[in-house]
Amino acid sequence: MSTAGPPQGAKAPLGGRELREANERGGHVSIVAPKGGKASQQRVKVQRRPVHGVLLLDKPIGFSSNQALQKVKWLLRAEKAGHTGTLDPLATGVLPICFGAATKFSQMHLEADKAYATTLRLGIKTSTADAEGEVIEERPVQVTLEQLEQVVKRFTGPISQVPPMHSALKKDGKALYEYARAGIEIEREARHVTIYSIAIVNARLDARDDKGPEVDLVVECSKGTYIRTLGEDIGEALGCGAHLSALRRIRTGGFDESQCVSVAALEAMSDEQRMACVRPSEDLLAGHQVVTLDADNAARFLSGMRRRGAWGDADAVAVFAEQPRALLGSAHVKGGELIPTRLLSPPEVSESLLQQQLMNV
Repeated sequence: MSTAGPPQGAKAPLGGRELREANERGGHVSIVAPKGGKASQQRVKVQRRPVHGVLLLDKPIGFSSNQALQKVKWLLRAEKAGHTGTLDPLATGVLPICFGAATKFSQMHLEADKAYATTLRLGIKTSTADAEGEVIEERPVQVTLEQLEQVVKRFTGPISQVPPMHSALKKDGKALYEYARAGIEIEREARHVTIYSIAIVNARLDARDDKGPEVDLVVECSKGTYIRTLGEDIGEALGCGAHLSALRRIRTGGFDESQCVSVAALEAMSDEQRMACVRPSEDLLAGHQVVTLDADNAARFLSGMRRRGAWGDADAVAVFAEQPRALLGSAHVKGGELIPTRLLSPPEVSESLLQQQLMNV
């Protein structure tokens, strides 16, 4: 048997450890040839897999929501994924990433109420209403805490907002920010939102350092609220102008920042640890009325058939099979009929059960 290694400069064969490491890095492994030989890189195809559930990501600054989604999807080698509401690259915080079956319920969290922690830099307006834009106006700041409190009250409750040009809202298939980058202003209709509360956490109104006068706020609001627009409008009402210098989503629906995991933490985890961060799809249906069906009715419901029972009318129902307990989908009840809204496919049900079983081993 020959004990000679590969010729100098040749590609070395990949061992099991290298294959596993390549898989975790997205399919690339570097091979360093001995003594001056040319290093080569061999591509190993990453095997995607079905993943079902929701991961609560603490989106880092500088990432678009889609970049964060693609990063997490790659780390988990998931076949299908989507997020539940865009955060600007400047923003950080709670971004639920839905996988597989959970993507069918992601719309529910697009509709959810939100909470944000934000910092307003007073006296400076920018082209984007945040720190990424160019300075377009500077004004002196002569604002008292009492004036700030009075202005904040005016923006609490139902209000109208004109969406900013630098937003992902689409017009004729193009995002508004694409028009803005081309120097085109598009007429936008005002939208109605609700600001439940605005808390003044800290007000540095007399600051003379490089940051200048700033105000830290916590805003609780309905879906569709543009915090950049809110900050700019508050600045105008104060007479000095303002832009956001920081923005963090601290809650969406029933999910808050304390439940989130960072990209850096995910990168440092093993595959098993990453999968342990994926919560069951049913967590997206928290607050729904629960209906549990026996085997016969579960099979019929899963095929799209209405079921009849002694249920009161309900707009939001989470439907489960009894044995083994498994999420089948969402529904509503009217006149004693359980009417399917969104159904999982039989493979999604089976794969979700298997995933949970493996995580509980």
